[in-house]
Amino acid sequence: MIRPDHCTSVWYASTVTGVLLELRGGLVRRREFIKGIAGSAAWPLVAQAQQTGKLATVGYLGPSLLSLEHVQVDALKQRLHELGYVEGKDIAYVFRWAGGHDGRVPALATELVGPKSDVIVTTGTPGTLAARRATSTIPIVFASDANPVSSGLVTTYSRPGGNVTGFIILGPELKGKRVQLLKEAVPTLARVAVMWNPANPGSVDFLHQMRAAASVLNLSVKPIAEVTQASELNKAFSVIADSKPDAMLVIADRSLLAKRADIVSFAATQRLPTMYPYRGYADAGGLMASAPIDVEQFRQAAGAVSKILHGTKPADLPVEEPTRYEFIINLKTARELGLEVSPFLQQRADALIE
Repeated sequence: MIRPDHCTSVWYASTVTGVLLELRGGLVRRREFIKGIAGSAAWPLVAQAQQTGKLATVGYLGPSLLSLEHVQVDALKQRLHELGYVEGKDIAYVFRWAGGHDGRVPALATELVGPKSDVIVTTGTPGTLAARRATSTIPIVFASDANPVSSGLVTTYSRPGGNVTGFIILGPELKGKRVQLLKEAVPTLARVAVMWNPANPGSVDFLHQMRAAASVLNLSVKPIAEVTQASELNKAFSVIADSKPDAMLVIADRSLLAKRADIVSFAATQRLPTMYPYRGYADAGGLMASAPIDVEQFRQAAGAVSKILHGTKPADLPVEEPTRYEFIINLKTARELGLEVSPFLQQRADALIE
């Protein structure tokens, strides 16, 4: 693997020297010789940058704001730095933020294609779909997606088949787990409200899983409040408040995550024990969250970006599932809700927020 600090002249010199040595020794292997010469026509982007002065450019399409996703962005950039990429020397970043408005995403994706990003990093199905529609040639790495097969982003997990690959959040460990944990936290739970974004194709799988799990536990799922854009949030709040459910569950969606403060505040005002799909909600005061460790997924995404910059095609990088999940309980919020979280449930948590 060619590291960013190895210039193409060193690569060329070492390759030619190796070939000459084999010629002198009478050990020339025709296939390897041809492969070595042909490879010079497809040098990695990092090596090209050393020659041309153009930095390898990573475009980032964010569904919310940097202030809300800085931890994930820092994880991505830190991992790339660990892999040898120095910002301003080997690599440059171009960010576009939707501010929680999915309607802005297509235009922002087009903007990232405009400056000819070498790789585009996305998070969430709407952003990845928008990037895919904007370009069929620039490699796209999604750091977080629900089901890229059902949304048509990839052909299969093992062989993505196009210019898109990445990391999913829909692992088998997550199926029904959020509903079960919510029921354990609220033993008297009979009716749970749901907030979701039906415009996000990836959220459909989560809704189906949640309803199936609720059925097994004899829970009624209503109301199901839809939020396709930020302007619909207050209407969803009214629908849920009028229904007076015992608890609430928020379906994974990055545009909803951008409104985490408003959603958490609503749950607190209504005294609704709520299960969330990202740790960011619990950090913002939400009761509980069960989710893949997204910081790790962004670090893994950085690894995929590095491989692509070194010449690997997205079609040859299998889509990967999460390797670790975390369950977080905000005990401070539990106390404010008057909710007694059992010692057993606390012991199962990966993190307790006091």
